[in-house]
Amino acid sequence: MKNTAKAPKKQSNFGGIFTALAIPLSFVTTVLVYLYVFGNPIHFEGNNPENLPLPGDYFGIVYKGGPIVPILMGFFLIVVIFSIERFLAIRRAKGAGSVPAFVRGLKDKLANDDVDGALKSCDKQRGVVANVLRSVVLRYQKVSADKAMTKEQAMAAIQKEVEDSTSLELPGLEQNMPILSTLVSCSTLVALLGTVLGMIRAFAALANAGAPDSVALSAGISEALVNTAIGIGTSAIAVITYNYFATQIDHLTFSIDEAGYSIVNTYAEKN
Repeated sequence: MKNTAKAPKKQSNFGGIFTALAIPLSFVTTVLVYLYVFGNPIHFEGNNPENLPLPGDYFGIVYKGGPIVPILMGFFLIVVIFSIERFLAIRRAKGAGSVPAFVRGLKDKLANDDVDGALKSCDKQRGVVANVLRSVVLRYQKVSADKAMTKEQAMAAIQKEVEDSTSLELPGLEQNMPILSTLVSCSTLVALLGTVLGMIRAFAALANAGAPDSVALSAGISEALVNTAIGIGTSAIAVITYNYFATQIDHLTFSIDEAGYSIVNTYAEKN
């Protein structure tokens, strides 16, 4: 149990460092890309970023979206980075093989009093589910050998081990999920801000001494639409990835609960 308690702490420290570095580096990267890639003079008429973008040049069009664009690009990059990070983390959490097959095999081994085989299965499977169930199997082995405990006390001890081990491992699965959920709404709100600023510029061009400035008008509309597109796209990707990972975490948690319940029932049937 001592080793089991330390692993999530180490993982949490690494995750905190990763998060602290990934977010500012994402914004620095997107600002540089915005200024020197999208803002490259070759994308504009007369090689001047102050002019209109060349026809069909989307780099110049995005650049004309204004100063909110690199912020939204940073949000998009953060969503991509943490989606990849969560995908890899949950994949590691599942272990080396199929989780349902592993749980079924573990229940069969305990039903046949093959505790050592159950522990070997956990060592072979690895991952969060295997870590939790290995602790539960060890507790099962301990209470089975303790003749001083009543049946009800032993069952309660096994169930408590399931809950305690799950509470240690679950934060590692849910790490960085709040970032994705925050960006679902935050990217939309920031995009709305960029849209409003663009529309202000557009209406200001219309009110220019009764003679609308077509360049300023088109720039304002472009700024509004570019911000809207990037913000909505980022929010949509964040919603999809968050719900997908939340579902995967629920499946893993359900597998742990199902296996823990079966282990408790196995003990009850044999004692």
